[in-house]
Amino acid sequence: MKWFLLLVLVAAKALAEEDESGDGMELEVPSRLVAPPLSKVTTISPERDVLAKSVFIGGKLFAEHDGQQRQLTIDATLQQKLTEVLREYETPYAAVVAIEPATGRVLAMAEHSEADPGLRGLSTRALYPAASIFKIVTAAALLDVGISPGEELCSYGGKRKVTPAQLLDSEKDTRCLTLSHALAVSANVLFAKFTSRYLDAEKLKQAARAFHFNVPWRFPVPTDMSLASVPQDTFQLALTGAGFGDVYLSPLHGAALASVAANKGLWRAPVLFENEVPLEPPSERVISEDVATALTSMMEETITDGTARRIFHERGMRVPGAVGKTGSLADKQPFRDYSWFVGFAPREQPRVAVAAIIVNDPKWRIRATWLGREAMRLFLSRAP
Repeated sequence: MKWFLLLVLVAAKALAEEDESGDGMELEVPSRLVAPPLSKVTTISPERDVLAKSVFIGGKLFAEHDGQQRQLTIDATLQQKLTEVLREYETPYAAVVAIEPATGRVLAMAEHSEADPGLRGLSTRALYPAASIFKIVTAAALLDVGISPGEELCSYGGKRKVTPAQLLDSEKDTRCLTLSHALAVSANVLFAKFTSRYLDAEKLKQAARAFHFNVPWRFPVPTDMSLASVPQDTFQLALTGAGFGDVYLSPLHGAALASVAANKGLWRAPVLFENEVPLEPPSERVISEDVATALTSMMEETITDGTARRIFHERGMRVPGAVGKTGSLADKQPFRDYSWFVGFAPREQPRVAVAAIIVNDPKWRIRATWLGREAMRLFLSRAP
């Protein structure tokens, strides 16, 4: 009997550990159309707001943590400049995170809400639909099953929505793009079509988890788990692969996600205190080096010939070797325009990875691609 009770306790402990890691349990993912997370956002507690309580000591930022004053990895100048940008442009809700890809050092976590000035935690909360940023995960899954960046499919329509009929080959299919260019221009129907043709729910779910969706975070500032609902239904799965699903991403996670390609497929956990930066960062492989190289080339096309081309080609504002992905989505009632940019630079020797999110009203002054470019440019202009 004692042995039986011991076995029960061991099994219960294993199940508890499995649930804590996010395995073996169905996560409740809110519906973007019914209950968008931003509508119920609350601020983080002052005692856990590490940046808000930080102080300058000898030109560096320090904050009390676990009873000690610890030096932050934050670049104080970059943090200040990005915060000033957000305040100057009176962003309703916005956050931008910059990370050193090779080490995971968090260089900036700037945020501002004109709509709710007392709100804190916008950079670490998964309040925002990932939109087309999730196409990075879908593209990685497609590359992993052997689909070439040069693989071409044809489609029609789909600028704002995708229908089941558009997933079938048709004589209306007059727009033919490679997988690489479909990512660069964020072609929704084509990504839905690639997803329905080459992926199933399990493959996309595995890719999402590899990129740390549905995985708990450990970070000194309260940080949400980025959630991804991956449905079994073929059409809903296709919508998810194209960026229309119930998938939520935090800016901190967005910068870490961009770092995966920068690190040739390896994950680097974000670090906020200098004494916690590992001498040899752990090498958790998310995707193969070959897939990471192909994905980087596809994301570079976003800058050179895709949705970010205009912003990154403004005179005097270029970021040589930039790589990235844009995303946008809107809630109707109340209206919220979510715009995303994630990326890194320069391509060959990555120095900074960024994620920027701006939630705008119908009238707006800046969007996330501009903000992400500025984060890259401001850091690289000062970096030795």
